[in-house]
Amino acid sequence: MRIAIVEDELLAVNYLQNILQQQTIVAIDELVVLRSKSEAIQYFIHNQVDLIFMDIHLGDGKSLEIFEEVEIKSPIIFVTTFDEYAIKVFKHFTIDYILKPYEEEELHHALKKFQTIQEAFNTSSVLHSLVSIENNIKADKLNKLLVTNGQKIIVLNDDEIAYFFASGKHLFVRTNDGRTYIYDDTLKEIIHKLNSDCFFKVNRKYIIHRNCIQEIIKHSSQKVEITVNPTPEIKSEILISKPQIGEFIHWISENN
Repeated sequence: MRIAIVEDELLAVNYLQNILQQQTIVAIDELVVLRSKSEAIQYFIHNQVDLIFMDIHLGDGKSLEIFEEVEIKSPIIFVTTFDEYAIKVFKHFTIDYILKPYEEEELHHALKKFQTIQEAFNTSSVLHSLVSIENNIKADKLNKLLVTNGQKIIVLNDDEIAYFFASGKHLFVRTNDGRTYIYDDTLKEIIHKLNSDCFFKVNRKYIIHRNCIQEIIKHSSQKVEITVNPTPEIKSEILISKPQIGEFIHWISENN
């Protein structure tokens, strides 16, 4: 059988390949590795496989967007770091998921499940339902924040927020009118609660709203800077982390 791995993290690719090559549950004739959404689209336009391991979040976008460009008739085992997606997929479909970092036993379980459902798999209904779930997840995103200013509690709509920034052990919210509030959360956690059409985590310190972007300055292929309004209180360059550059460019062009 032919298996495709749609995954942008090289370590994850190598680890998954190693487990697949050593297992004896299914006989594998060919392993195809696709490192991006665009590479997967081009491949699946002309090829089909028997089984796909697919990360939901890729460097140039979400893998769910692949299904909008090309028809895929193969069963899929999703690989993700986010319980939010994994649990929804698991509850709704006769396919499996693997949470990163995953164990060899989990992969074996997924392959055995694949054997069981292979004959009855209905790809069309699964993919339509999965896109529906993705839309519902977006609809459930946080669109208001409660912050405090002295004794007052203030409600901020998401379109009033210019960006979030981390400083020391605290997370702050900077609004379009230049006010700054402390917010009880972390950058790592809150990014999954925000509408991804509007907000993007550019590095370890900043999540920005698209409307606050003033300029995008490309110093090189590995160094991209953005300027924002209002200007940060702590003046320093806001650089997009190298692994995020491709996804950022896709994000800013897709939603403009």
